[in-house]
Amino acid sequence: MSECPSGGPGPESRPAPALEMRGIVKAYPGVLALDGVDFDLLPGEVHGLVGENGAGKSTLLKILSGAIQADGGQVLVDGRPVSIAGPRGSQELGIAVIYQEFSLVPQLDVAQNIFLGLESRVGSGLVLDRGRMRREARGVLDQLRCDLDPRRVVAGLSVAEKQFVEIARALARRSRIVLMDEPSAPLSDKDVGALFDTIRTLKAGGVTIVYVSHRMEELFEITDRLSVLRDGRLVGTRATAGTGMAEVVRMMVGREISEHYPKERRPPGEAILELANVGGFEGIPLVVRRSEVVGLAGLVGAGRTELARRAFGADPRRFERVTWKGSPARPGSPAEAIGMGIGMVPEDRKEQGLVLGMSLRENVTLPILDRLFRGYGMDRAGQRRIAGEQVRRLGIQTPSIEQAVLRLSGGNQQKVVLAKWLARECELLILDEPTRGIDVGAKLEMYTIMNELTRQGKAVLMISSDLPELIAMSDRIYVMRDQRILAEYPGGSADQETIMTCIAREGA
Repeated sequence: MSECPSGGPGPESRPAPALEMRGIVKAYPGVLALDGVDFDLLPGEVHGLVGENGAGKSTLLKILSGAIQADGGQVLVDGRPVSIAGPRGSQELGIAVIYQEFSLVPQLDVAQNIFLGLESRVGSGLVLDRGRMRREARGVLDQLRCDLDPRRVVAGLSVAEKQFVEIARALARRSRIVLMDEPSAPLSDKDVGALFDTIRTLKAGGVTIVYVSHRMEELFEITDRLSVLRDGRLVGTRATAGTGMAEVVRMMVGREISEHYPKERRPPGEAILELANVGGFEGIPLVVRRSEVVGLAGLVGAGRTELARRAFGADPRRFERVTWKGSPARPGSPAEAIGMGIGMVPEDRKEQGLVLGMSLRENVTLPILDRLFRGYGMDRAGQRRIAGEQVRRLGIQTPSIEQAVLRLSGGNQQKVVLAKWLARECELLILDEPTRGIDVGAKLEMYTIMNELTRQGKAVLMISSDLPELIAMSDRIYVMRDQRILAEYPGGSADQETIMTCIAREGA
């Protein structure tokens, strides 16, 4: 049973919903993704949809977009029952969806992408009027206050610009409801501000937005109402203005999280990794010791990921001096780094951390195949045992260890990447943006694992753009800019403003 909405307009003043979902049910083998969910959208509101990974958010959006069909329940638009049999049916109802992975055609220009599938509106008979298409595309972009040139090829656009094209395409389809799935995940703070301006423009035009995000501060800035899902059920809907973040977190995870960053501090051990001459510059060396978490701070392009990749052997450079456990070393490949005892959770889990078409069992045991091969072949029983142990250890939500990781939620995919290196028992684990795009409960689990690793005398090198997280969870923090290390600060007591000043200062 869901909790009653609170803090919003009373029944008499509340407008009729633009869309309602009643008793929605969706089941997969071994998993009840949605269990009788009631959800409604008011005209011209920004409605936040939140919940832990696997709570059912993506499933709900896919039903509204027509990508999948519900097993039970009813959808009403303007008070009348409708059937959403597929994506075209969803579009005809005025619903558009913008996923994290864009659905643009890179080889076409902006105007062609905006009117893809709508060519009859900008042509005569079988002839496409390119001039008219570009003029109308310009008009749509102007509505969004975007100065993007309709003639530019999409392949050359930035991530933020591609997102504007996706939103413009929804507007060109005269969509009344726009579903946004983690729209800010790949954006800089500046681009997020532009996205919010666009959302406010759409809202002023009467468009309803469903905004899915794990970034709680964004939800409280841009949404009018919040609906919380947990384990496939609607926990409750709240007016954002009258709700505190702690209450939303409690609704999401079913418990209080009094400490968001449960850092355990202990005396550091011996130096396990040293990098000198970083980026080809003499200066501050990077040192990582046992039983500590070392953070890397910096803006996008500062060289943090490149440094991590070099330490992992993915992009070796000759000019850096590497010392591993007191001896000179230079991993020339990831295989060599893994053999030394180094693991890496990359920023892009789908492209670099997983083999999406393979099962959870196969992905978890990829780094330890050398230990699982026997004279007669693969130890399948050992594979299943190790994969099962990691599923239980990390609380990975999956119907089976044979499930293809492609079908897991983003947070569970991230746990599978982490599970690979826990199974390998690496001495140094490099984490590149480990909590990006995962919910508060999964973040807490990630921090717990970091504590467990340092308790075991292992070391963690963490890259994060979330400064409060970096300060709270690091024992020491290095600041990078222009491929070089500028400064070192103590974790925990470091001041966010001090670090940001160091990151952004000119002439450093």
